[in-house]
Amino acid sequence: MSGEGSTVGGGGSSVDGETSRRRSTDRSRVGWLFDAKLVAVALSSLAVIVAAGLVQVSFGAYSMTVGQAWRAVLDPAVLFDPRWLLNFLLGEELMRTVTGFRGELPELARETLIVWNIRLPRVLVGVIVGANLAISGAIFQAVTRNELASPFILGVSSGAGLTILLTLVVFGSLSAFLPLIAALGGSVAFLVVYAIAWKNGTSPVRLVLAGVIVGTVFGSLQTALFFFADDIGVVQSAIAWTTGSLTGTDWEQVRLALPWTLVAVALSIAGSRQLNLLLLGEGTAKSLGMSIEKVRFALSGVAVLAAAASIAVAGIVGFVGLIVPHMVRNLVGTDYKRLVVGCLFVGPALMVGADVGARLGMNVIAGTDAQIPVGIVTGLVGGPYFLYLMRKQQHMGEI
Repeated sequence: MSGEGSTVGGGGSSVDGETSRRRSTDRSRVGWLFDAKLVAVALSSLAVIVAAGLVQVSFGAYSMTVGQAWRAVLDPAVLFDPRWLLNFLLGEELMRTVTGFRGELPELARETLIVWNIRLPRVLVGVIVGANLAISGAIFQAVTRNELASPFILGVSSGAGLTILLTLVVFGSLSAFLPLIAALGGSVAFLVVYAIAWKNGTSPVRLVLAGVIVGTVFGSLQTALFFFADDIGVVQSAIAWTTGSLTGTDWEQVRLALPWTLVAVALSIAGSRQLNLLLLGEGTAKSLGMSIEKVRFALSGVAVLAAAASIAVAGIVGFVGLIVPHMVRNLVGTDYKRLVVGCLFVGPALMVGADVGARLGMNVIAGTDAQIPVGIVTGLVGGPYFLYLMRKQQHMGEI
């Protein structure tokens, strides 16, 4: 009996030990999320997003105080009514299909309608665009092992810009499909870059050089197309697209970009281990069993997807994909698990903050209600910051 009891006891200890090891492994898998630096970056970025977003929803043709705007954002009539939330996120027709609701939606206060219908979507699009560009830049920098890589450098932005201009100037009847055409143009441009860089495989250097070549050629074609535009309205619209703007964005843009953003975020986090291995060099990655070309192409596809989702709703916003990974890398380190998550917070903070400057800058400087494209503000912020990085670091270029 004593032997039997001993066996049972030993079995229980074995089970307890196995359970303990599993819990320890689970904690180690997610423990990096609670890194002090990463948490600090996330909380600081959220504070910037909330503050900048509150400024955004407070100003407009219909003026309201910050308190009124805050109460409108947190209006229980929206937050606790799934019909309204689904109406905004899915659109009224799909909301009625999902819920089976056939009546009239309850009325909302004027301030709530203005904030939720017009102003809040602009903030959400800024969050989506900032996250997408930051993730895209971070992935491209790992894939090419080059700190200067971004959607701009690898031809994605120039391809999207060319198709935008081509549609506006030559195929004006297709302007309703401009977001999808922009995303398609960016994707095709990167495939061209990859094809040029291919020579029994690719290399980080060839990818960057091919991106510069394609970007230069497509940029020249963009400039040439401006001479064929007779309508000044078309030119202004093209400039807004090619410099990046959040003016006029609404829930349609949120619904267009959000699904692809969620896919890109999930894939980038899942691929963080492969990104870390790529940074170790091709020889090390191959010795660990990685198929370099397949992984590089797949991860590049994720970066193109993220950039295309951004370009489709906001046009070409410069510098965000270049400088945000640098900022996050300096704050949380080079581990891509932390880097990708950090980009998900810092990118939106920079984008929403820059959009406040784009919207209110002319009002403060010139006393007019005119708005400048947000891409101009990100360039004014990103250029000096990148110059600071160049002066600070001895070796700039290769990670």
